[in-house]
Amino acid sequence: MTESAAAQADPLPSWNAGEVKQSILAFVQAVTNQSGPDYVPPPARIAVFDNDGTLWSEQPLYIQLAFALDRVKALAPQHPEWRTTQPFQAVLENDQKALGAAGVKGLIQLVVTTHAGMTTDEFERILEDWFASARHPRLNRPYTEMAFVPMVELLGYLRGNGFKTYIVSGGGIEFMRGIAEQMYGIPPEQVIGSSGKLQYEVRNGVPVIVRLPEIEYFDDKEAKPAAIQKFIGRRPIAAFGNSDGDLQMLQWTAAGGGRRLMVFVDHTDGKREVEYRVSPMGRFEVGLKEARERGWTVVSMKDDWRRIFAFE
Repeated sequence: MTESAAAQADPLPSWNAGEVKQSILAFVQAVTNQSGPDYVPPPARIAVFDNDGTLWSEQPLYIQLAFALDRVKALAPQHPEWRTTQPFQAVLENDQKALGAAGVKGLIQLVVTTHAGMTTDEFERILEDWFASARHPRLNRPYTEMAFVPMVELLGYLRGNGFKTYIVSGGGIEFMRGIAEQMYGIPPEQVIGSSGKLQYEVRNGVPVIVRLPEIEYFDDKEAKPAAIQKFIGRRPIAAFGNSDGDLQMLQWTAAGGGRRLMVFVDHTDGKREVEYRVSPMGRFEVGLKEARERGWTVVSMKDDWRRIFAFE
């Protein structure tokens, strides 16, 4: 069998054969079989994905946070007050303990402050330049190579079977929109995330949209299903996450009628990636317990993925 023929025979070649892979294939086959009892018309084939830790690596820190930290250092000469103001001081002094003590509010403050003041076009250019040079601190690979290959295959497989795929994440919406189409094939209008306030202005006779230093919407936990309803208007039939922050999105998906697919990615591979269920990035405890009780699909990165990254 040729390589191309093998790829057609197996739409998920980076997934090991087993119960997890079969559950995904069986679900897609069932909801696309027009003569079957579980058939779902294409407009209702909605699949939602968390981003950090589900579609790409989130260790040792969120990639957007790495971007924000670099922005603090780049902008520091313009803000001498940051040298004595937390959490900016912690970034400039590389004080990981103080940065951790700042908590989620401190991290949001970093992101909002360093992303504000510029137009959306300026932000896109800065982000493009950063992705062109920034590298993962442990694996020393470009962040653009940190997508999980099995999940990229899955996205393509779903779209090839009439699904519309969305990102629903706590990450910044403009940050993810800047990279989602390149990495995952998901267009900007199908990205839902946390957002800062925007303002229309005319600068030098040119209309622009300016980012303000204020949070408008934080897309996590209970906010995820609310955002799905607000921005998509259809309950998904498939949902994918990796932490307790995604649990409500999977619960909302599971509560619909007909056949459903709820999937958690469990970071069990300490050799190729990072083994963890509790970290500064979040916890995967309540969600794991509920997934086991309700018979949802739990992906073991170690056991179910033949490879994790494209550079392996």
